Amino acid sequence: MRVKIRLRVGPRFGSSLARNREFASIAAALLTPAAVVALVLGMWRLSADLNWTGEFAISHGLFSHWQVWIAVAGLLQTCASILNRYGRGDGEAMP
Repeated sequence: MRVKIRLRVGPRFGSSLARNREFASIAAALLTPAAVVALVLGMWRLSADLNWTGEFAISHGLFSHWQVWIAVAGLLQTCASILNRYGRGDGEAMP
């Protein structure tokens, strides 16, 4: 006895503009807290350099500099803003 299972092929994830906008809104909602965390790490590193707080957790490498953390925070927040604008439908993805 042979049993054939037929699966319908549904729409792909990025096939609809509404789904893309919803995905952009979800990504923007996740990027904003990540930007806040990066800013907090940058402020912690800066205050550690000024001897206001204890030692910073990352002591060597690229991410041991406060400038990198603040730049990452700005980049993440800019991306979140662009994705929010696209998700709302206010314009294209570029400002």
